Amino acid sequence: MQLTSETLERAIEALAKLPGIGRKSAQRVAMYLIKQSPDYVHQLTDSVNALKKSIKHCSRCYNITDEDPCRICLNDKRDPSLVCVVEETKDVYAVEKTNQYRGMYHVLGGVISPLDHVGPSDLRIRELVERVGTDERIKEIILALNPDAEGEATSYYIQKLLQAFDIKITRIAQGIPMGSELEFIDEATLGRALAGRGGF
Repeated sequence: MQLTSETLERAIEALAKLPGIGRKSAQRVAMYLIKQSPDYVHQLTDSVNALKKSIKHCSRCYNITDEDPCRICLNDKRDPSLVCVVEETKDVYAVEKTNQYRGMYHVLGGVISPLDHVGPSDLRIRELVERVGTDERIKEIILALNPDAEGEATSYYIQKLLQAFDIKITRIAQGIPMGSELEFIDEATLGRALAGRGGF
């Protein structure tokens, strides 16, 4: 195929590296940007540049933020006795969208994954243990990690470390999603839902 524009091709290649964007989608985005006003394109590039320049990690919870500590950690209406442990910042957003949780967070920065050469020292597990040891307000740690092999291993590891403290260690409920039918649920999920059943 003969390229009509090296500039366009470079933009398509850069956009195609974004998660969830294939080459065709990248081409559509690039063509869309060509049709937009220079002001819009400058605003977009400025906001993308600001992601790398202005965003930092909160020194308390390790969520991404513009200011340190983050707004969640500074909010005196939140319950400091609850700390929800999540893998990544995107998980904080997912929990916040429920409008059901009013505690604090701790972002690990991933999960233990020997195949990917990620061990406990590569995560913010030590910081979590130090936080629990120094903040007497913390009464409960909620483990909200993905229910896969790496998430389970990481949850188990953290739970073992935190047993030394006089706190409650819980995990988010796992089981059958709303609106699904039992015949289409895999055995492991159904088994876990039965084992973790609660009162009505």
